[in-house]
Amino acid sequence: MSAVVSAADVRRSRVRLFIVTMLFLVTTVNYADRATLSIAGPALSKELHLDPVAMGYIFSAFGWSYVIAQVPGGWLLDRYGSRLVYAFSIIVWSIFTMMQGWVGFFSAGTAIVVLFGLRFLVGIAEAPSFPANARIVAAWFPGNERGTASAFFNSGQYFATVIFAPLMGWIAHDYGWRYVFFVMGGLGIIMGIAWIKTVYGPKEHPGINEAEFDYIREGGALVDLDAPKDERAPDSGPKWDHIRQLLSNRMMLGVYLGQYCINTLTYFFLTWFPVYLVKERGLSILQAGFVATLPALCGFIGGVLGGIISDAILRETNSLTMARKIPIVGGMLLSMSIIACNYVDGQALVVGFMALAFFGKGIGALGWAVVSDTSPKEAGGVSGGLFNTFGNLSSITTPIVIGYIVAATGSFNGALVFVGINALVAAVAYLVVVGKIERVVLERSS
Repeated sequence: MSAVVSAADVRRSRVRLFIVTMLFLVTTVNYADRATLSIAGPALSKELHLDPVAMGYIFSAFGWSYVIAQVPGGWLLDRYGSRLVYAFSIIVWSIFTMMQGWVGFFSAGTAIVVLFGLRFLVGIAEAPSFPANARIVAAWFPGNERGTASAFFNSGQYFATVIFAPLMGWIAHDYGWRYVFFVMGGLGIIMGIAWIKTVYGPKEHPGINEAEFDYIREGGALVDLDAPKDERAPDSGPKWDHIRQLLSNRMMLGVYLGQYCINTLTYFFLTWFPVYLVKERGLSILQAGFVATLPALCGFIGGVLGGIISDAILRETNSLTMARKIPIVGGMLLSMSIIACNYVDGQALVVGFMALAFFGKGIGALGWAVVSDTSPKEAGGVSGGLFNTFGNLSSITTPIVIGYIVAATGSFNGALVFVGINALVAAVAYLVVVGKIERVVLERSS
């Protein structure tokens, strides 16, 4: 028997699967921390005497800073790499989450200001998270696996509700709303420590073998994305002109518009959905925590399925445009079923239509796969930051607009129509504006 083993015969390691699992777990904690206020909100608003408009502004506090910090966060990722910036981000946002449990010790007026400020700081700290996810997927996954990988980590937003909404509802019911923040903040700190101990780039990870490295590199993975500084080109790194070029690209502008509308559904679910169940449908906060798990579970299933469908279409057609657009457009049209909740009375039907809407939203939530597919190598963090800036403008507008609608009408009917229209606009953006999906090539500035 020959002692020489060909590269084809060497069994590839599967380190990239561990990496995307870590992205999924961190994203789950990320979204659970964002949702703490929605679970604690009914009891907190009663104790602090907050009306719907005031709650809308407090819900939006996260969004203001999250949007403002996106491009600086992306610049930090391109400058210092995903691993260290992400670890720092996780630990800091978790500390600010934990501190929100202390606002009840202040007088009502002071508590509102402190709570707004802490939510604002959570938004700044979380800003690098999703651009980092996209960069890590681009570095670790070949093109024909990128849709599934992106959909998997993105589905953590739904899994967060499946796992943590009942837990947080139980904590709020039995121990008080303050402990929701204490428990979730502590969990995030543990996750940040685990991240720094286990996650590395493809060139530095001790567990990857040559067969897997060659496989992902030959499949289009940007394995040099977070290479040590002494291995990078002297002029590498983000530049202000990269932002100008990305903002003048029609494809990217269509993607940004689509993500804004898609995230409107996300932020309705993260902010007002439990309140809708309690105020409009008469559930207790404990019941709302459990009921919210079904739409979330359907969103999770849809999210994973959307990535699988997208990559299957890519393998069959070799068309990146068709592979990404078909699930996104189809999923957004299905999400419009949220409007049907206005025309049914039974709680089971309401939850069923919500579940259908979030299943569609999950299928269509492939924006981060598109970012990994299209971002220029030298500005992946900035590209992801711009994408998340536009997408998360809805984290500001959605809670405020819905707060005004509910205050003006005394009902959530108009709010659900508002969310459904955004799903339609997202589908139109990908059909009409985006055009061919391909990696952006930046011009070199002279």
